[in-house]
Amino acid sequence: MSYALQTLIHERSRYAAGVGAVLFSAVLIALQVGLLLGLFELTSIPVDHSSADLWVGGKNVESVDLGRPIPVSFLGRLNKPGVQTPELYYLNFANFTKPDGGNSLCTVVGTGLGDGDSGRPDVLTAEHRQLLTESLTIVADLSDLGKLGLTAVGDRGKVNGREVRLVGVVTGLKSLAAPWLMCSQTTARELLSGVNPVYADHVTYLLAKCDDPRRAKAIASELAAEYPEMSVYTADEFSTKSRLFWLLRTKAGVALGYAALLGLMVGAVITAQTLYAATMASAKEFATLLALGIPRGKIYGLVMAQSFWVGLVGVTLAYPLVLALGYVAEQAGGRVVIRWEVLLGAAVLTMATSLLAGLVALRSVKTIEPMSLLR
Repeated sequence: MSYALQTLIHERSRYAAGVGAVLFSAVLIALQVGLLLGLFELTSIPVDHSSADLWVGGKNVESVDLGRPIPVSFLGRLNKPGVQTPELYYLNFANFTKPDGGNSLCTVVGTGLGDGDSGRPDVLTAEHRQLLTESLTIVADLSDLGKLGLTAVGDRGKVNGREVRLVGVVTGLKSLAAPWLMCSQTTARELLSGVNPVYADHVTYLLAKCDDPRRAKAIASELAAEYPEMSVYTADEFSTKSRLFWLLRTKAGVALGYAALLGLMVGAVITAQTLYAATMASAKEFATLLALGIPRGKIYGLVMAQSFWVGLVGVTLAYPLVLALGYVAEQAGGRVVIRWEVLLGAAVLTMATSLLAGLVALRSVKTIEPMSLLR
């Protein structure tokens, strides 16, 4: 065990504030980033819960929920080697009239319901898909029922003036704003064409699987180059694009990032002050070492080692707390994505901050002289 770690353990009361500051910074950064990732995962749910390799939409589509109608005749353009039979996919905002008469914005999502259809959400059971074959039936996420004024399966509301019936409830399709209403292609066309007649012979997206998913990116590039009036994305590209659009559009990322940066700065200041105070408290010991001929550089190294251990202990204690708080947030209905990349990034930032605080604390060592022992 190194001398710096032994000192940290023996004088733990001196360094407790620094360890706490590092812990606070690491927890705040990890949770803020996790909340941000979880929040914007909701914007790409239709893409993430489908099995399609290719998404084809109107020109310059920036997010999955902002698709514009394209002619159904575009189906022929996907007749390419390696591309399986494309499917129709309807997705558009609509007005939902609650049973009590109030109104709410919703998003109608009409997909194929067969076992091999790539557009159908993977959370729909076989029973749900069978029920959705009935005209004007919908399935919604449990967390969105309150927004729609619905309480149980069998309740009715109106979408764009047409009465619909809730036939199933799922989890995993929670919306960011407008609840996703899953239905069949026929129901979607009926609900949307009443307000926008263009949907009689138009569709929002064309979806397709590839014989070899690894070639999806190359096929998407070929189609986009051949037909510039279409947007062609792989599923991963479209998912990322949708999340980035909402991240930049709402500025939520900036707000959460600023809060995390503020926490990092507070942690850095507290850690620096803690290390500075601890170093000054050990001034006589350092002066003795200097009087014995120990190079000042060795003492600098000791201070930096102490800052390293303060950071490492704080980060180590932070991880269980991050997981616990993330679990609590999930139980409260939030979504916190705690990936190893997030944890690693938070650790690197807080360790760097702790070492920077150690550099700041070195200024106290520069003022220590062996003559101070005579005072």
